[in-house]
Amino acid sequence: MELGLYTFVETTPDPQTGFLVSPAQRLRDLIEEIELADQVGLNVFGIGEHHRADYVASSPAVVLAAAAARTKTIRLTSAVTVLSSDDPVRVFQDFATLDLLSGGRAEIMAGRGSFIESFPLFGYDLADYDALFSEKLDLLLKIRDSERVTWSGQHRPALSNLAVYPRPEHVIPIWIAVGGTPQSIVRAASLGLPLALAIIGGEPERFAPLVALYREASRRAGFDANHLQVGINAHAFVADTAQQAADAFFPSYADVMTKLGRERGWAPTSRPHFDQLIGPRGALIVGTPQQAIDKILKQHSVFGNTRYMMQLSVGTMPHAQIMRAIELIGTEVAPAVRMEVARRNAENVPV
Repeated sequence: MELGLYTFVETTPDPQTGFLVSPAQRLRDLIEEIELADQVGLNVFGIGEHHRADYVASSPAVVLAAAAARTKTIRLTSAVTVLSSDDPVRVFQDFATLDLLSGGRAEIMAGRGSFIESFPLFGYDLADYDALFSEKLDLLLKIRDSERVTWSGQHRPALSNLAVYPRPEHVIPIWIAVGGTPQSIVRAASLGLPLALAIIGGEPERFAPLVALYREASRRAGFDANHLQVGINAHAFVADTAQQAADAFFPSYADVMTKLGRERGWAPTSRPHFDQLIGPRGALIVGTPQQAIDKILKQHSVFGNTRYMMQLSVGTMPHAQIMRAIELIGTEVAPAVRMEVARRNAENVPV
């Protein structure tokens, strides 16, 4: 199983001290974090696209291109590209360029977006939320699979036998990121595309029917579901002790989730609620390396997933703490998880 990290590159004040890292410093820290993730052998690093004051990565491909020059083997992906409000031609060109710069390590994780700021920013009607994504995904896949494209749709000017350059070194994997909508699950399955499922709350087991739906819909569409990739994206943090991990992660996590809750009607995040989420049945992976190993493997036994990606910061956290977490994940968590999953696969342990 592949192990990776992703970030939304937050630039929010430290909820305990009020200190605010500058956007320039946050990006410098981020490149160091990606470089370390590469050095400790993690498989993939993702950067999310956002268009708000509290996030600095509105253009993931640009940041990933900077990381490409400082890394050797780690795959570099968006997490996600808000395809509904972007142009598929430019998305492909950006990530094809990244692929060339990185020696074939670029990926795209495409999603409809959990925030809506990009729609008015780029002149799109939020009422077309799903139609925009479906149409633009169709075009993106056609561009990926053919140098010359003839295409027409409702929300973008048509292309008539036009070529899109540059072409990447390798075929760029395109993952579909979903938050739990069955229609999105079926769309990914019907196209034979890898699925990235976000599990950021509640009990992970409740998502098992969605993964089963994905595999069944894949079979019905004529794909070998056993060869399709399923990724789990989750909030996580690892430290030397469980107490250190919880105490470090909670302040920024609670601050961000409470602010989002005011926008979306969630209750404030309390410490008892947080402690429940990091418990054995909760969605958050926060604790020691062994606790992270246990939870990741427990979820693998439920989903049979081929990738697990961890968002180490929900809100700005001290750079040194993030670096230590990356070191622990790369040197302790990832090797143990890979070894056990390889054993299960060799013994054909059922999911």
